[in-house]
Parts: sequence; structure tokens; C-alpha cells
Amino acid sequence: MIDNKTAPYAALVLRLALAVMFLAHGLTKVFVFTLPGTAQFFASVGFPGWMAYPVAGAEVFGGLFLLLGLYPRLVAAALLPVLIGASTVHLANGWSFGNANGGWEYPVFLIAAALVQVLMGDGAFALKRSPRFAD
Repeated sequence: MIDNKTAPYAALVLRLALAVMFLAHGLTKVFVFTLPGTAQFFASVGFPGWMAYPVAGAEVFGGLFLLLGLYPRLVAAALLPVLIGASTVHLANGWSFGNANGGWEYPVFLIAAALVQVLMGDGAFALKRSPRFAD
């Protein structure tokens, strides 16, 4: 049973956690690894290097949108391909993210978390609500 009184706050907590994670990953690509360095990494794992730029942008702006509550369901849905792409990089490394080059459980968990955000809704204090998928 869903507690309708607390569910919006649960969605808020999830939204904020996803926002912080996306901001951290996107800003790390920009300021720590640099975008050219991230592009080299993308190329080394089989993605086109140029994809580093839109992925970093999606993570930073998607994280900001989630943080502010700007169309959170839509943003979480739009970021699912980024998370799926990240998980493919780690699939061959095994389960544990502590494995060399990181395992796949963390990015796959983030896919589940983003999907829950899509299904659960925008959460409390969203500045711009996403359109409803169904009534």
C-alpha cells in the first residue's frame, strides 16, 4: 500500500539523490577528467568520442532540472539512455562496483531509481510539474 501523504516526499528524496548523482558525474567529466579526456575515454570503450559532450551536458543540466524540480519525470526518462549506456561499459566487469573498472550494479541500480522517479512522479516542491502519463 502506498502512503499518499508521504509518497510525494519519498519522490522528492529520490529526485534530489538522482540530481546530486547526475551533477557529480557530469561536473567530474567537465572539471576533473575534462571533456577532451572524457571523449578519449568514451572512444576507448567503443562509444564515439563526441558523445562525451552531450552526455556531460545531459548529466549537468538534467541534474539541475531534477534539483529544481523542472519536469522531473520527463528528465528522469530522458536520462535513462545515459544510464543504460553507462551500464554497458561496466557489464563485463562483473557485479561489484569495487571490481577493476567498476561493476554493473551501480549503473543498473540508477536505471531502476530513474525508472521509479518516472513512475512515482515529480515529488513535493517541483517547480514545473511533468505532464501526467495517465489518469
